[in-house]
Amino acid sequence: MYVGALTLDLLLGDVRSLKQKRSVVRPIIAEVHKHFPAVAVAETGGNDLYRRAEIGVAVVSGSAANCTQVLDQCERLVAGRPEIELLSARHRIFSSED
Repeated sequence: MYVGALTLDLLLGDVRSLKQKRSVVRPIIAEVHKHFPAVAVAETGGNDLYRRAEIGVAVVSGSAANCTQVLDQCERLVAGRPEIELLSARHRIFSSED
């Protein structure tokens, strides 16, 4: 069994309040979950910063290759959003032997 984790650091566009931030981040999370219903996705950091957000994605699979493929697709989906800039993406794969 393999667990894949993806951490995305986002710079939000013209956002001037936490309320506006929620209106940008929630649709991103919903879109990832809609396209990949088997993954867990949530805002995991930067909660008090209105122009930055951290989104975490997790997937469980029988193969490391499948974990990597799903996480890559999630990253491309988020990076393609015009209202945000993807600053960094960190992939980690954990196996049951770790």
